Amino acid sequence: MTGRYIALEGGDACGKSTQASRLAAALDAVLTREPGGTRIGAVIRGIVLDPANTELADRAEALLYAADRAQHTAEVLRPTLGAGRHVVSDRSAWSSIVYQGHGREMGVDDVRRLSDWAIEGCWPDLVLLLDIDPAVAAQRRSRERDRLEQVDDAFSRRVRAGYLQLAADENWVVIDGARDEGSVAGAVRAAVTERLGL
Repeated sequence: MTGRYIALEGGDACGKSTQASRLAAALDAVLTREPGGTRIGAVIRGIVLDPANTELADRAEALLYAADRAQHTAEVLRPTLGAGRHVVSDRSAWSSIVYQGHGREMGVDDVRRLSDWAIEGCWPDLVLLLDIDPAVAAQRRSRERDRLEQVDDAFSRRVRAGYLQLAADENWVVIDGARDEGSVAGAVRAAVTERLGL
């Protein structure tokens, strides 16, 4: 028996972490995140999100995310799924395609090839996109913004458009992330039942 891999995606402050935690508890699944789901990944996360690292080049950023995902696949995803347990992840390799491919305008195809190589083709079985207007998301932030959140409005619009385009192309489930937490959780749970029978 192979476990199922479910990823929650979306722009910053859309509620991914909260909903991933709730879903993992409901499914008795392993909860993880990208970047930072392993010890090595936590070091990489510290680098890419540190606001002090203003000199980090776009290609270096993309390679660091790919490194995190390669480690995460080897250490968390494949062993857990192979053991028959489900995995719920706060972000996945799709985030790289959106943030680096669309947001940084590095080329979606190039970032997708890099990501696919890093994760050895281990893509989520189901992606739930929590869609929210970037202006609404900005009002939700209650902490200092990290490096990736210190972007202009145009970047945020490209990220949202990239997510919605991928959702249409890849048959993701799109959920209104602006609704209250309980309503979003209900929609997430219903989508998982409908798509995966869990």
